[in-house]
Amino acid sequence: MNTALIRELSRWWAELNDAQFEGAMRPPSLCVDDTSRRLGGWDRSTRTLHLARRLIDEHPWTEVIEVLRHEMAHQYVDEALGIHDQTAHGPAFQEVCRRRAIQAAASTIVRPDRRATAVMRKIRALLSLAESDNENEAKSAMSLAHQLMRRHNIHAAVGTDSALDAYGFSQLGLPRRRTPTHEKILAGLLGRHFFVQPIWVLAYMPQSDARGRVLEVCGRPENLAIAAYVHGFLLDTCERLWVSHKAMNGITGNRERRRYLQGVMMGFQDRLDQEAVRSEEAGLVWMGDAALGQWVGSRHPRLRSSRRTTIHLTDAWAAGHAAGKNVVLRRAVAAKGRGIRGLLGIN
Repeated sequence: MNTALIRELSRWWAELNDAQFEGAMRPPSLCVDDTSRRLGGWDRSTRTLHLARRLIDEHPWTEVIEVLRHEMAHQYVDEALGIHDQTAHGPAFQEVCRRRAIQAAASTIVRPDRRATAVMRKIRALLSLAESDNENEAKSAMSLAHQLMRRHNIHAAVGTDSALDAYGFSQLGLPRRRTPTHEKILAGLLGRHFFVQPIWVLAYMPQSDARGRVLEVCGRPENLAIAAYVHGFLLDTCERLWVSHKAMNGITGNRERRRYLQGVMMGFQDRLDQEAVRSEEAGLVWMGDAALGQWVGSRHPRLRSSRRTTIHLTDAWAAGHAAGKNVVLRRAVAAKGRGIRGLLGIN
């Protein structure tokens, strides 16, 4: 395991050195440390880049690579720039991280600012009204919440809080060799309506010593929190709706499962598209976040567009699409100390 892991980390180091550090560094010794308290470290005297075993065992692969990038930034300041008269996280290191969208802090977690927290508290209050049995009241609350989310992000994108250190990333799901189509649709849905940038990135699977792909979303911390919950809950909701559909129609197998799940995702996306139209009619036109695009471009300088997916519109897809259009954002729930989460329900 350790030999395979070192081989894979060496491969990532070489790829990152070429893509983000202009190929300016020589390969270091890589060490996976079983005893270190720190997640990572750069030892100038021995030219050794350390990563903690617990980092690899307990954290998503995207976070492992972020720590690797962080330590490579230390190596770059030390060996490529030759700066030794500053503190470890001094101005030179901060600038290297800023230009490459690397988290300069020891933690990879970016916290929402006070304004974002206050806005999301209002959104939670609005969405709680969507629990109403009155259909018009519920729809109105959802629309108002959607507009408030959009207004907040429009302000953030053009305001003073568009600094590059306002962004972070999250890995959603686990790496796999093949990605189901309904999950690709879900990723696009998150990018269209939840103010994050979805990217399918390479990731290593230590258990099988193989590479796969996993969904990474980039954005402001409040949007990452909402997108993460929507991603998990909607995947669960799709499966629950499929089980219900099978029971109601006497279906015994799972032959049409994939197409049904695709329909659910696209039906929910259609519902969100309707909310977006209402927001634009109210004057809230989302033009995108240029600073986020710049941050993502620095983090992933060699992004490529994925191929389009073909979808077959079968009866199962149509049934899923109808069910998906009835999924409504009901309320937002904040777990103390863990950020903002959204709750989806069935109308």
